[in-house]
Amino acid sequence: MGLSKPIWANPSQYIRTHAPNHPVLFFSPSILQCMARKFIDGFPGLVTYAVKANSDEAVLSNISAAGIGGFDVASPFEMELIARVAPGATMHYNNPVRARSEILTAVRLGVQSYSVDSWSELGKIAELVPATGCEIAVRFKLPVEGAAYDFGDKFGTNAEDCVKMLRRVVELGFDPALTFHPGTQCTDPTAWDTYIRTAAQISKDAGVPIARLNVGGGFPAHRLSQIAPQLDTIFELIDRVTGEAFGDQRPLLVCEPGRGMAAECYSLAACVKAIRDDEHVFLNDGVYGSLTELPLIGNIDRIQVISARGEIRHGEPRGRTVFGPTCDSVDRLPGEVALPGDMVEGDYVVFHGLGAYSTATVTRFNGYGELGVETVSCFAR
Repeated sequence: MGLSKPIWANPSQYIRTHAPNHPVLFFSPSILQCMARKFIDGFPGLVTYAVKANSDEAVLSNISAAGIGGFDVASPFEMELIARVAPGATMHYNNPVRARSEILTAVRLGVQSYSVDSWSELGKIAELVPATGCEIAVRFKLPVEGAAYDFGDKFGTNAEDCVKMLRRVVELGFDPALTFHPGTQCTDPTAWDTYIRTAAQISKDAGVPIARLNVGGGFPAHRLSQIAPQLDTIFELIDRVTGEAFGDQRPLLVCEPGRGMAAECYSLAACVKAIRDDEHVFLNDGVYGSLTELPLIGNIDRIQVISARGEIRHGEPRGRTVFGPTCDSVDRLPGEVALPGDMVEGDYVVFHGLGAYSTATVTRFNGYGELGVETVSCFAR
Protein backbone atom coordinates (compact mmCIF):
# COMPACT_ATOMS: atom_id res chain seq x y z
CA MET A 1 0.00 0.00 0.00
CA GLY A 2 1.38 3.42 -0.96
CA LEU A 3 1.79 6.20 1.55
CA SER A 4 -0.52 9.22 1.38
CA LYS A 5 0.98 12.65 0.82
CA PRO A 6 1.36 14.64 4.05
CA ILE A 7 -0.88 17.56 4.91
CA TRP A 8 1.26 20.51 6.00
CA ALA A 9 0.13 23.02 8.61
CA ASN A 10 0.96 25.94 6.29
CA PRO A 11 3.38 26.92 3.49
CA SER A 12 6.04 28.04 5.99
CA GLN A 13 6.29 24.54 7.44
CA TYR A 14 6.83 22.99 4.03
CA ILE A 15 9.39 25.61 2.98
CA ARG A 16 11.33 25.19 6.23
CA THR A 17 11.40 21.41 5.75
CA HIS A 18 12.19 21.19 2.02
CA ALA A 19 13.53 24.56 0.74
CA PRO A 20 12.18 23.61 -2.72
CA ASN A 21 14.04 24.61 -5.89
CA HIS A 22 10.87 24.68 -7.99
CA PRO A 23 7.65 26.70 -7.56
CA VAL A 24 5.05 25.13 -5.28
CA LEU A 25 1.31 25.63 -5.18
CA PHE A 26 -0.25 25.03 -1.77
CA PHE A 27 -3.79 23.66 -1.86
CA SER A 28 -6.35 23.98 0.95
CA PRO A 29 -9.34 21.65 0.42
CA SER A 30 -11.17 23.16 3.40
CA ILE A 31 -11.01 26.67 1.93
CA LEU A 32 -12.23 25.38 -1.44
CA GLN A 33 -15.18 23.57 0.10
CA CYS A 34 -16.02 26.67 2.15
CA MET A 35 -16.09 28.79 -1.02
CA ALA A 36 -18.26 26.23 -2.80
CA ARG A 37 -20.75 26.27 0.07
CA LYS A 38 -20.72 30.08 0.06
CA PHE A 39 -22.02 29.99 -3.51
CA ILE A 40 -24.51 27.20 -2.79
CA ASP A 41 -25.92 29.02 0.24
CA GLY A 42 -25.84 32.52 -1.23
CA PHE A 43 -26.66 32.32 -4.92
CA PRO A 44 -30.42 32.23 -5.63
CA GLY A 45 -30.32 29.35 -8.10
CA LEU A 46 -28.21 26.50 -9.48
CA VAL A 47 -24.44 26.77 -9.04
CA THR A 48 -22.18 25.18 -11.64
CA TYR A 49 -18.37 25.29 -11.62
CA ALA A 50 -16.42 26.48 -14.69
CA VAL A 51 -13.87 23.69 -15.09
CA LYS A 52 -11.50 25.84 -17.16
CA ALA A 53 -10.44 27.85 -14.10
CA ASN A 54 -8.75 24.88 -12.46
CA SER A 55 -9.29 21.33 -13.69
CA ASP A 56 -7.12 19.56 -11.12
CA GLU A 57 -8.90 16.37 -10.05
CA ALA A 58 -8.46 17.20 -6.35
CA VAL A 59 -10.20 20.53 -6.96
CA LEU A 60 -13.07 18.92 -8.86
CA SER A 61 -13.59 16.14 -6.32
CA ASN A 62 -13.65 18.60 -3.41
CA ILE A 63 -16.11 20.86 -5.22
CA SER A 64 -18.31 17.86 -5.86
CA ALA A 65 -18.01 16.75 -2.21
CA ALA A 66 -19.12 20.22 -1.11
CA GLY A 67 -22.39 19.75 -2.99
CA ILE A 68 -21.81 21.26 -6.43
CA GLY A 69 -23.61 19.00 -8.90
CA GLY A 70 -23.18 20.97 -12.13
CA PHE A 71 -20.12 21.82 -14.20
CA ASP A 72 -19.56 24.21 -17.10
CA VAL A 73 -17.46 22.28 -19.62
CA ALA A 74 -15.80 23.78 -22.69
CA SER A 75 -14.19 20.80 -24.45
CA PRO A 76 -14.40 17.01 -24.81
CA PHE A 77 -11.44 16.69 -22.43
CA GLU A 78 -13.37 18.52 -19.70
CA MET A 79 -16.49 16.43 -20.39
CA GLU A 80 -14.58 13.16 -20.07
CA LEU A 81 -12.88 14.48 -16.93
CA ILE A 82 -16.16 15.33 -15.20
CA ALA A 83 -17.73 12.05 -16.27
CA ARG A 84 -14.86 10.28 -14.50
CA VAL A 85 -14.33 12.47 -11.42
CA ALA A 86 -17.98 13.41 -10.72
CA PRO A 87 -20.11 10.71 -12.37
CA GLY A 88 -23.74 11.71 -12.64
CA ALA A 89 -23.02 15.43 -12.48
CA THR A 90 -24.85 17.74 -14.89
CA MET A 91 -22.71 19.27 -17.64
CA HIS A 92 -23.45 22.58 -19.37
CA TYR A 93 -21.60 23.00 -22.67
CA ASN A 94 -21.44 26.78 -22.83
CA ASN A 95 -18.48 27.29 -25.14
CA PRO A 96 -20.61 28.67 -28.01
CA VAL A 97 -18.37 27.57 -30.92
CA ARG A 98 -17.78 23.85 -31.44
CA ALA A 99 -16.65 21.34 -34.03
CA ARG A 100 -19.21 18.73 -35.02
CA SER A 101 -17.05 16.03 -33.47
CA GLU A 102 -17.13 17.93 -30.16
CA ILE A 103 -20.92 18.17 -30.27
CA LEU A 104 -21.20 14.43 -30.90
CA THR A 105 -19.00 13.77 -27.86
CA ALA A 106 -21.33 15.94 -25.78
CA VAL A 107 -24.35 13.99 -27.00
CA ARG A 108 -22.66 10.68 -26.20
CA LEU A 109 -21.89 11.88 -22.67
CA GLY A 110 -25.44 13.06 -22.04
CA VAL A 111 -24.99 16.84 -22.17
CA GLN A 112 -28.40 18.52 -22.41
CA SER A 113 -27.54 22.21 -22.08
CA TYR A 114 -25.78 24.25 -24.78
CA SER A 115 -25.24 27.92 -25.54
CA VAL A 116 -25.15 29.58 -28.97
CA ASP A 117 -24.38 33.09 -30.24
CA SER A 118 -24.65 32.62 -34.01
CA TRP A 119 -26.99 31.17 -36.62
CA SER A 120 -24.32 28.79 -37.90
CA GLU A 121 -23.76 27.23 -34.47
CA LEU A 122 -27.51 26.99 -33.84
CA GLY A 123 -27.75 25.08 -37.11
CA LYS A 124 -25.09 22.60 -35.97
CA ILE A 125 -26.88 21.96 -32.69
CA ALA A 126 -30.22 21.47 -34.45
CA GLU A 127 -28.59 19.01 -36.85
CA LEU A 128 -26.79 16.88 -34.26
CA VAL A 129 -28.53 17.19 -30.88
CA PRO A 130 -31.93 15.61 -30.06
CA ALA A 131 -34.24 18.43 -29.02
CA THR A 132 -36.36 16.62 -26.44
CA GLY A 133 -35.45 17.76 -22.95
CA CYS A 134 -32.49 19.76 -24.22
CA GLU A 135 -31.84 23.42 -23.39
CA ILE A 136 -30.31 26.00 -25.69
CA ALA A 137 -29.28 29.31 -24.13
CA VAL A 138 -28.73 32.19 -26.54
CA ARG A 139 -25.76 34.26 -25.44
CA PHE A 140 -25.91 38.03 -25.79
CA LYS A 141 -23.46 40.81 -25.01
CA LEU A 142 -23.55 44.43 -23.89
CA PRO A 143 -20.92 47.18 -23.67
CA VAL A 144 -20.80 47.00 -19.87
CA GLU A 145 -17.74 48.17 -17.92
CA GLY A 146 -16.53 47.03 -14.52
CA ALA A 147 -14.58 43.89 -15.44
CA ALA A 148 -10.90 43.19 -15.91
CA TYR A 149 -11.52 42.27 -19.53
CA ASP A 150 -14.61 41.93 -21.71
CA PHE A 151 -15.71 38.53 -22.98
CA GLY A 152 -17.92 40.33 -25.52
CA ASP A 153 -14.90 40.80 -27.77
CA LYS A 154 -15.14 37.11 -28.64
CA PHE A 155 -18.58 35.80 -27.69
CA GLY A 156 -22.19 36.96 -27.69
CA THR A 157 -24.69 38.33 -30.17
CA ASN A 158 -26.58 41.62 -30.09
CA ALA A 159 -30.02 41.92 -28.53
CA GLU A 160 -31.84 42.14 -31.88
CA ASP A 161 -30.42 38.88 -33.20
CA CYS A 162 -30.88 37.30 -29.79
CA VAL A 163 -34.64 37.89 -30.07
CA LYS A 164 -34.75 36.11 -33.42
CA MET A 165 -32.56 33.21 -32.26
CA LEU A 166 -34.68 32.70 -29.16
CA ARG A 167 -37.79 32.32 -31.31
CA ARG A 168 -35.96 29.86 -33.53
CA VAL A 169 -34.88 27.78 -30.52
CA VAL A 170 -38.55 27.32 -29.65
CA GLU A 171 -39.45 26.47 -33.26
CA LEU A 172 -36.78 23.75 -33.24
CA GLY A 173 -38.27 22.17 -30.11
CA PHE A 174 -35.53 23.04 -27.61
CA ASP A 175 -36.07 24.54 -24.16
CA PRO A 176 -35.36 28.29 -24.48
CA ALA A 177 -32.88 30.04 -22.20
CA LEU A 178 -30.62 33.09 -22.18
CA THR A 179 -27.06 33.55 -20.98
CA PHE A 180 -24.42 36.26 -20.69
CA HIS A 181 -21.03 36.86 -19.10
CA PRO A 182 -20.35 40.23 -17.44
CA GLY A 183 -16.57 39.86 -17.89
CA THR A 184 -13.83 38.39 -15.76
CA GLN A 185 -13.13 39.67 -12.23
CA CYS A 186 -16.23 41.85 -12.34
CA THR A 187 -16.27 43.99 -9.21
CA ASP A 188 -19.21 46.17 -10.26
CA PRO A 189 -22.56 44.55 -9.27
CA THR A 190 -24.47 46.87 -11.60
CA ALA A 191 -23.11 44.88 -14.55
CA TRP A 192 -25.47 42.05 -13.61
CA ASP A 193 -28.31 44.54 -13.16
CA THR A 194 -27.98 45.82 -16.72
CA TYR A 195 -27.65 42.35 -18.24
CA ILE A 196 -30.62 40.87 -16.33
CA ARG A 197 -32.93 43.72 -17.31
CA THR A 198 -31.83 43.37 -20.93
CA ALA A 199 -32.51 39.62 -20.77
CA ALA A 200 -36.05 40.34 -19.57
CA GLN A 201 -36.58 42.75 -22.45
CA ILE A 202 -35.25 40.22 -24.97
CA SER A 203 -37.63 37.58 -23.62
CA LYS A 204 -40.53 40.03 -23.84
CA ASP A 205 -39.66 41.18 -27.37
CA ALA A 206 -39.35 37.58 -28.54
CA GLY A 207 -42.63 36.60 -26.90
CA VAL A 208 -40.77 33.66 -25.37
CA PRO A 209 -40.83 32.98 -21.61
CA ILE A 210 -37.38 31.57 -20.89
CA ALA A 211 -36.90 28.50 -18.74
CA ARG A 212 -33.56 29.59 -17.30
CA LEU A 213 -31.24 32.57 -17.19
CA ASN A 214 -27.52 31.86 -16.84
CA VAL A 215 -25.87 34.92 -15.31
CA GLY A 216 -22.40 33.66 -16.20
CA GLY A 217 -19.22 33.78 -14.19
CA GLY A 218 -17.18 36.89 -13.58
CA PHE A 219 -17.57 36.71 -9.80
CA PRO A 220 -14.47 38.40 -8.41
CA ALA A 221 -11.70 36.83 -6.38
CA HIS A 222 -9.78 38.55 -3.58
CA ARG A 223 -6.76 40.05 -5.36
CA LEU A 224 -6.11 43.32 -3.52
CA SER A 225 -5.75 43.44 0.27
CA GLN A 226 -7.94 46.51 0.67
CA ILE A 227 -10.72 45.38 -1.68
CA ALA A 228 -12.56 42.25 -0.55
CA PRO A 229 -15.14 40.83 -3.00
CA GLN A 230 -18.74 41.58 -2.06
CA LEU A 231 -20.25 38.29 -3.21
CA ASP A 232 -23.28 38.53 -0.92
CA THR A 233 -24.09 41.94 -2.37
CA ILE A 234 -23.88 40.55 -5.90
CA PHE A 235 -26.08 37.56 -5.00
CA GLU A 236 -28.71 39.81 -3.42
CA LEU A 237 -28.71 42.15 -6.41
CA ILE A 238 -29.12 39.27 -8.88
CA ASP A 239 -32.06 37.90 -6.87
CA ARG A 240 -33.79 41.27 -6.51
CA VAL A 241 -33.30 42.47 -10.08
CA THR A 242 -34.47 39.16 -11.57
CA GLY A 243 -37.72 39.49 -9.64
CA GLU A 244 -38.18 43.11 -10.67
CA ALA A 245 -37.35 42.53 -14.34
CA PHE A 246 -39.25 39.29 -14.99
CA GLY A 247 -42.12 39.51 -12.51
CA ASP A 248 -44.33 36.41 -12.59
CA GLN A 249 -42.32 35.00 -15.52
CA ARG A 250 -39.15 34.80 -13.45
CA PRO A 251 -36.81 32.10 -14.84
CA LEU A 252 -34.68 29.71 -12.84
CA LEU A 253 -31.19 31.15 -12.34
CA VAL A 254 -27.83 29.52 -13.05
CA CYS A 255 -24.31 30.79 -12.43
CA GLU A 256 -20.95 29.37 -13.47
CA PRO A 257 -18.17 30.69 -11.20
CA GLY A 258 -14.62 29.61 -11.91
CA ARG A 259 -12.19 32.18 -10.50
CA GLY A 260 -14.61 33.28 -7.77
CA MET A 261 -14.82 29.75 -6.39
CA ALA A 262 -11.33 28.37 -6.97
CA ALA A 263 -8.93 31.29 -6.52
CA GLU A 264 -8.74 31.33 -2.75
CA CYS A 265 -7.80 27.67 -2.31
CA TYR A 266 -4.22 27.94 -3.70
CA SER A 267 -1.18 30.00 -2.76
CA LEU A 268 2.02 30.02 -4.83
CA ALA A 269 5.55 30.03 -3.41
CA ALA A 270 8.18 31.14 -5.95
CA CYS A 271 11.83 31.17 -4.94
CA VAL A 272 13.98 34.29 -5.38
CA LYS A 273 16.69 33.21 -7.85
CA ALA A 274 18.56 36.48 -7.70
CA ILE A 275 18.30 40.13 -6.72
CA ARG A 276 20.23 41.96 -9.42
CA ASP A 277 22.15 44.95 -8.06
CA ASP A 278 19.57 45.36 -5.29
CA GLU A 279 16.94 46.37 -7.86
CA HIS A 280 15.49 43.58 -9.99
CA VAL A 281 14.01 40.47 -8.40
CA PHE A 282 14.13 37.24 -10.43
CA LEU A 283 11.73 34.44 -9.43
CA ASN A 284 11.66 30.81 -10.56
CA ASP A 285 8.07 31.29 -11.76
CA GLY A 286 6.59 33.97 -14.00
CA VAL A 287 4.11 34.85 -16.71
CA TYR A 288 4.85 31.69 -18.69
CA GLY A 289 4.02 29.72 -15.58
CA SER A 290 1.59 30.21 -12.70
CA LEU A 291 1.56 34.01 -12.99
CA THR A 292 0.18 34.14 -16.54
CA GLU A 293 -2.78 36.33 -15.67
CA LEU A 294 -1.04 39.12 -13.81
CA PRO A 295 -0.10 41.15 -16.92
CA LEU A 296 -3.70 40.74 -18.13
CA ILE A 297 -5.67 41.79 -15.07
CA GLY A 298 -3.10 43.31 -12.71
CA ASN A 299 -0.88 42.29 -9.84
CA ILE A 300 -2.01 40.57 -6.68
CA ASP A 301 -0.82 42.46 -3.62
CA ARG A 302 -1.70 39.72 -1.13
CA ILE A 303 1.96 38.71 -0.86
CA GLN A 304 4.26 37.43 1.86
CA VAL A 305 8.00 36.81 1.71
CA ILE A 306 9.22 33.80 3.68
CA SER A 307 12.85 32.89 4.35
CA ALA A 308 14.22 29.41 3.71
CA ARG A 309 13.90 28.86 7.49
CA GLY A 310 10.17 29.56 7.29
CA GLU A 311 10.32 33.05 8.82
CA ILE A 312 8.15 35.84 7.43
CA ARG A 313 10.07 38.96 6.33
CA HIS A 314 8.79 42.21 7.86
CA GLY A 315 11.19 44.77 6.38
CA GLU A 316 9.90 48.11 5.11
CA PRO A 317 8.32 47.44 1.69
CA ARG A 318 9.83 48.96 -1.43
CA GLY A 319 8.79 48.76 -5.06
CA ARG A 320 10.74 46.24 -7.14
CA THR A 321 10.70 45.14 -10.74
CA VAL A 322 9.94 41.41 -10.74
CA PHE A 323 10.98 39.09 -13.56
CA GLY A 324 10.24 35.43 -14.18
CA PRO A 325 12.96 32.85 -14.91
CA THR A 326 12.87 32.67 -18.71
CA CYS A 327 15.12 34.52 -21.16
CA ASP A 328 12.13 36.40 -22.61
CA SER A 329 11.94 40.06 -21.57
CA VAL A 330 8.13 39.85 -21.63
CA ASP A 331 8.41 37.57 -18.60
CA ARG A 332 7.86 40.25 -15.96
CA LEU A 333 5.07 41.36 -13.68
CA PRO A 334 3.39 44.68 -14.48
CA GLY A 335 4.67 47.82 -12.80
CA GLU A 336 6.47 47.40 -9.50
CA VAL A 337 5.70 44.99 -6.68
CA ALA A 338 6.04 46.11 -3.05
CA LEU A 339 8.38 43.61 -1.36
CA PRO A 340 10.14 43.71 2.02
CA GLY A 341 13.43 45.58 1.95
CA ASP A 342 15.15 42.83 3.95
CA MET A 343 14.41 40.04 1.47
CA VAL A 344 17.41 38.09 0.16
CA GLU A 345 18.24 35.56 -2.52
CA GLY A 346 16.80 32.17 -1.58
CA ASP A 347 13.67 33.63 0.03
CA TYR A 348 10.20 32.64 -1.21
CA VAL A 349 7.59 35.09 -2.48
CA VAL A 350 4.16 33.69 -1.62
CA PHE A 351 1.23 34.93 -3.71
CA HIS A 352 -2.15 34.21 -2.12
CA GLY A 353 -5.35 33.65 -4.08
CA LEU A 354 -3.84 31.83 -7.09
CA GLY A 355 -6.20 28.87 -7.41
CA ALA A 356 -7.63 30.01 -10.74
CA TYR A 357 -5.75 30.13 -14.07
CA SER A 358 -2.44 29.00 -12.57
CA THR A 359 -2.11 25.24 -13.03
CA ALA A 360 -4.49 25.58 -15.99
CA THR A 361 -2.19 27.88 -17.97
CA VAL A 362 1.35 26.95 -16.93
CA THR A 363 3.79 26.16 -19.77
CA ARG A 364 7.25 24.54 -20.03
CA PHE A 365 8.73 27.43 -22.02
CA ASN A 366 12.55 27.57 -21.76
CA GLY A 367 12.48 24.35 -19.76
CA TYR A 368 10.79 25.93 -16.75
CA GLY A 369 7.28 25.13 -15.53
CA GLU A 370 7.95 22.28 -13.09
CA LEU A 371 5.31 22.87 -10.46
CA GLY A 372 4.77 21.07 -7.17
CA VAL A 373 1.40 20.89 -5.44
CA GLU A 374 1.19 20.33 -1.68
CA THR A 375 -1.81 20.19 0.62
CA VAL A 376 -2.04 22.51 3.63
CA SER A 377 -4.50 22.94 6.46
CA CYS A 378 -4.43 26.72 6.09
CA PHE A 379 -2.31 29.56 4.72
CA ALA A 380 -1.73 31.49 7.94
CA ARG A 381 1.54 30.98 9.78
